[in-house]
Amino acid sequence: MATETITVECAIAGGGPAGVMLGFLLARAGVDVVVLEKHEDFFRDFRGDTIHPSTLELMYELGLIDEFLERPHQEVRELGVQIGDELVQVADFSHLPTHCKFLAFMPQWHFLNFLAEAGKRYPTFHLRMQAEVDELLKDGERVVGLKAATPQGDLEVHADLVVGTDGRHSTVRKLAGFEVEDRGAPMDVLWLRLSRHADDGSDSLGRIEPGRFFIMIDRGDYWQCAFVIPKGGFNELRRKGIEAFRLAIVALNPELSDRVREIASWDDVKLLTVAVDRLKRWYAPGLLCIGDAAHAMSPIGGVGINLAVQDAVATANILAAPLREGRVTEEDLRKVQKRRQWPTEMTQALQIFIQNRVVSNVLTMKSRPKPPFAVKLLNRFPVLRRLPARLIGLGFRPEHVQTPEAPIRPAS
Repeated sequence: MATETITVECAIAGGGPAGVMLGFLLARAGVDVVVLEKHEDFFRDFRGDTIHPSTLELMYELGLIDEFLERPHQEVRELGVQIGDELVQVADFSHLPTHCKFLAFMPQWHFLNFLAEAGKRYPTFHLRMQAEVDELLKDGERVVGLKAATPQGDLEVHADLVVGTDGRHSTVRKLAGFEVEDRGAPMDVLWLRLSRHADDGSDSLGRIEPGRFFIMIDRGDYWQCAFVIPKGGFNELRRKGIEAFRLAIVALNPELSDRVREIASWDDVKLLTVAVDRLKRWYAPGLLCIGDAAHAMSPIGGVGINLAVQDAVATANILAAPLREGRVTEEDLRKVQKRRQWPTEMTQALQIFIQNRVVSNVLTMKSRPKPPFAVKLLNRFPVLRRLPARLIGLGFRPEHVQTPEAPIRPAS
């Protein structure tokens, strides 16, 4: 099969939140951009789907919030956790200085399809599905494009800048030889779904019992459930059998006893191997990594999508003009890392603190837990719940759209 060759100003490897958001924003600013995604669609279950107020505020700034909220989603204004016998409220989003004062739980495929559709309104946005990047093109030390395998043959993309947004197992960062700092994680997460009954209530809730941490997220007609296990503990769990796993879920929430047999086999359980890491250097001549490709996040706080989106906004703000003018320098790429490194490090530091002080203790706990004093204060003084809500909902450095809008493609 013949090799197809195209030339753009920016080639983005990976069609996750960082990649599609960056492609949309750059095209909106008049940059000729192609996003390459190795799968044929965005539909994959148990991917992050927590859309925080910081991301919703970006949708508002882009004039897309009403259209965005028409997509299937659930809204959560408070977060609670069941610790032993006590239910405590830990975060209240209703006082955030944003237009949307809630978390939106939206399947990631809806989020990505929405961004892709928004991008396609601009003539310089190109999305290629089933295009798996397998090589970086170089001119000396400078990256000048990439190659991807497609069902039609090889695709060769020449670009002024290549951006790796291909996730925590990034091919781009491996091909570039970037050095990764592993920050460690004491747990993995098993994702599964259980049907939701009309009388279940709608509160998304965490449950903590000795050696167990269980989270239920309202997805409308089903619960998306996260069962936290010690790092590397999946094989031991499998050895005990699927029935023992069902019973462990019932012990955490007896109300689920009538539906745990929906977990027919281990095929109904998805293992997320948790990693917390980051690149020492996010860029090289002609190449930049952002999102999980630059910093894999723990699922704690559900910040992954939102931090990736913040990276994309900062990248577009800094690089749109240099890309249009064909003058992207290493100093420009350094500015992106400098802008996003501090919030990344602060977020990971907070996640690691919670992992080590909370999650690790829960997973090794033998007696029934009680809420610690600090958590009881959150329950007693509601105003204190605004701080966790701000850390979760806005993060350490929320970005704002600064790129201008290019003309929208006329209807054909």
